[in-house]
Amino acid sequence: MDEGRNVDAIDLLRAANALAPSPELEKTLVRARHLAFEELEGEVGVAQWPPSYPDLTPDVAGLPEVDSSELTTEALGSALVNHGALIVRNLVPEGAVAPLVEGIDRAFDAYDEWFESGDREYTTEWFSDFKPEGAFHGQMVPKGWVREGGGVYTADSPRMVYQVTEAFEAANLRDVLTGYMGERPALSVKKNTLRRVPTDMKAADWHQDGAFLGEGIRSVNVWLPLTRCGGDAPTAGLDLVPARMDRVLETGTEGAWFDWSVGPGVVERVSQDAKVIRPEFAAGDALLFDDLFLHRTGVAESMEFERYAVESWFFAPSVYPDKQIPLVF
Repeated sequence: MDEGRNVDAIDLLRAANALAPSPELEKTLVRARHLAFEELEGEVGVAQWPPSYPDLTPDVAGLPEVDSSELTTEALGSALVNHGALIVRNLVPEGAVAPLVEGIDRAFDAYDEWFESGDREYTTEWFSDFKPEGAFHGQMVPKGWVREGGGVYTADSPRMVYQVTEAFEAANLRDVLTGYMGERPALSVKKNTLRRVPTDMKAADWHQDGAFLGEGIRSVNVWLPLTRCGGDAPTAGLDLVPARMDRVLETGTEGAWFDWSVGPGVVERVSQDAKVIRPEFAAGDALLFDDLFLHRTGVAESMEFERYAVESWFFAPSVYPDKQIPLVF
C-alpha cells in the first residue's frame, strides 16, 4: 500500500470487496485500517471532554432507547453524558444477524484449527493471525486467554472485520461517532472481540473499563448481542447501573473479586438513586457506553443458550490509550 494513502485505501478496498469478496482483499483491508492510524495523528477532536449535551430524555427511568433510524450524535451524546448509556434497537437488522452468528462460529473453529496445527503461518478465509506493524510492531496480542474466556479477536478474522464494520456503516455509526468525538474513531485490536458466552458461566464481577484503559481517553463501546438475552431470557445479558459516573470508582474493595473490579458494596452505594437493571435485548439491538459505565455480565439462573455478541471499543485517535493497537473505522 502507498505510504500516506491508507485512509483512502480503506474505502477503495471496501468497495472492491463488496463487488467480489476475497480473503486477500479482506486481509489487505485490515492492514490498511491498521496502518492508516498514523495518518490520523495530529487530529484534535472536540475541545471539551466529556462534551456537553442537553438531556433529551429527562423523564426516562433506566436508560434511554432509540431505534437505529433515530441514532444521531445528539441522541448518543445526550444519553452518554446524562444517563451513562444508550440502548439502540435494531442496530443490525434481523436478516443480517444470522450471517454474523455463523461468522463467529467459523472464526472460532478457524482459530482452533490454527492453534492446534502448531503452524503459526496457517491461515483460512476466517482466520489470519494479526501482527501489529509500524509504530506498534512487536506489541503483544495475547490470544489464548481470550479464547479461553469465550472470545476471539475480531482482527484475527478479516472476514468478520469486514462484515461487522459494514454492518456499522449501514447503521451510520461512523458519522455518529465522528460527530461525538470530533474526529474519525479508531477501534482497538485488543478491545474488539467476537464472543460466544457459554451456558455454564456462573458469575461475573462489576467493572468500568476505564479502570484499566488509563486516564484522559475518549471512548464509545458498541456492545452488539446477536442472541436474545437479558430480562427473562434464558441467556446471559448485562446488569447495568443506569447512571453517569464522573470518575473511575475504587476497585478491589468491598467484596470485589479482582483488583480492577468494583465490589458489591461500592455498587450498592452508587446505585441508590439508579436501581440496577437487566434490560432485554433482541438479537441485533445494541448498547452504547463509555469507559466510565458500570456494568457486568448478567448470569441467568438457567442459561439454555450461548450468547453470541460482538464487542467493539472505539477511541478518539488524538488521545488513543496506551497499550492498545488501532484499526481505523
